Formats: sequence, C-alpha cells, structure tokens
Amino acid sequence: MRQYLTGAARVAGLVGLAGAAGIGYAAGIEARWFALRRVSVRVLPAGHRPLRVLHVSDLHLTPGQGRKQAWVRGLARLEPDLVVNTGDNLADPESVPVVLDALGDLLEVPGVFVLGSNDYFAPSLRNPVRYLLPDDGQRNTHTPRLPFGKLRAGFEERGWVDLTNRRDSLTVGGTRIAFAGVDDPHLGYDDLEAVSGPADPDAHLRMGVTHAPYQRVLDQFAADGYETVLAGHTHGGQLCLPVVGALVTNCDLDTARVKGLHRHPAGAAVDRPGSSWLHVSAGLGTSPYAPVRFCCRPEATLLILEPVRP
Repeated sequence: MRQYLTGAARVAGLVGLAGAAGIGYAAGIEARWFALRRVSVRVLPAGHRPLRVLHVSDLHLTPGQGRKQAWVRGLARLEPDLVVNTGDNLADPESVPVVLDALGDLLEVPGVFVLGSNDYFAPSLRNPVRYLLPDDGQRNTHTPRLPFGKLRAGFEERGWVDLTNRRDSLTVGGTRIAFAGVDDPHLGYDDLEAVSGPADPDAHLRMGVTHAPYQRVLDQFAADGYETVLAGHTHGGQLCLPVVGALVTNCDLDTARVKGLHRHPAGAAVDRPGSSWLHVSAGLGTSPYAPVRFCCRPEATLLILEPVRP
C-alpha cells in the first residue's frame, strides 16, 4: 500500500509540474508571441490592383502592456491600404490614449471600425472554467463602463469611419468599397434592420464588419451580397488542443471556423450567390484576468485582396 501511495504521489506531482509548466508557457510565452498572418483572397474585379487590408482585433490593451503596444505600432511598416478594426480595444479605464498611441501611424491610413463588448464594459474576475464552456447567453454588463465614447472620437478625429449599425463607403487605391457594420452582437446591440437590404451594386467590393461572428449577422451580410465579412471576438478559441483545435468560440459559430479565412455558409462554393468570404481574427489580446493562450498565438492579419482571374 505504501508503494502504491508513493507511486500515486509521484504521478500527481508530475501532473502538477506539467500543468504548471503549461500555464507558465501559455501566460509567459504564447500570450506575448505575436504573429502576423498573410492571407490572399480573390474578390476584386478583374483589372484592379491588389489591396492590402490590415485586420486588427481584440487588443484588450492596458497601460502596462508595452511590448504589445510596440508590436502593434510596428504594423504601420506594412503600409496597408486599409485598416479594419473589429473591436475589443480596451481593457482598462485608462486605455484610450494607450490604444491611440499603439495604433499610431495606422490612424493615418483609411480605416473602418466597430466596437466590442470589452470597449463598453470593464473586464472582471470570473471563473476560468467559463472560458472553456459554450456561450451561455449571459453578458458581462454589470461592471463599470469604459470610455468608449472617447475611443470612438479618437478614431473619428483621425478619419476612421464608424460602422456602428450603419453603412458607408470608401475609395481606396481606385477601388470603391461599400461597407455595412453592426454594433456588438454578443451584447445584442446589433441592429440588422438598420443595415439590411441589397449591398451597393455600384461598388467594386462589398464588405461586412462585425465584432462577434454570430450566425444571424453572417447570414444577413451574405444574403445582402457582401463578398467579404471581417470579425473578431473568438480569440481563436484561446485555449486550444493540438490536433483537436479550438473547444469553444464564445458565440454560435462552429469551432472549425474559429479563426482564419473560410466560406459562409460553411462549405459554400466561391461562386454561390448569397455567400461570403469570412475572415475571423484570433486577435491580439486576452482578458487581463485570463492572460493565457495555448496553441493559439495572438495575431493580426494582412489580407491581400486580389482581382479575380479573367
């Protein structure tokens, strides 16, 4: 019996050490191991020059995150034609100047944005197990409000277009892009009726923008003729398993499309009417109360929009 107990104690000790090592890696290394992904998609009319679209999402910035701020500031070297920000920039009441400083020269580039739940409400300490459970429909709206109005004003003062439950358009590099955006669907703030209807047929490209990729929003954008849709919110699953991948998406999107470029509806042919290219960013941050990532590096994406083949 003593030998059995000793062996069990050793196994428990090894499991504990492995768990501690995994948490140390997830918090100390991977959560700070920022990645730039590059993805190409053929959606522009024939004859148009390619466009470089930088998709940034889920910064969750706090004043003390100097490394993340510097990395984001360096993205301006990519010289994008357009920046799309899909929300959750803030994580602290003092974060607005931090976010504006980190985005830096990117704010001189044509840009569009929507807000996420963590731009509206401060993060709070929660049971970490909840991050591994499916979305239960409960929203974090009991915490103090964050200064999202100052964030919105800061973006608009630099020329970025607010797509909160509205449509707009920009001409970038000779390509006219028609946009439709919604407020955060995770909070139920999206007003699809305000943006519904056929997308502008005279635009060269039509793009939908949302923080959280809920099916109702994706379905509406696809049905209305938006060839591309950009979203964030999922953190790529945040805590993933090798081979298996993400366990949750924190919305009603399937885990197979928790990050990256996919078709919507899932598996739709490229030339199918009423379908879109969906790009979901795994984002650059985490809640300050759950600062871990595993098998899911924080990221920004440079989307290369190219003309279709004749």
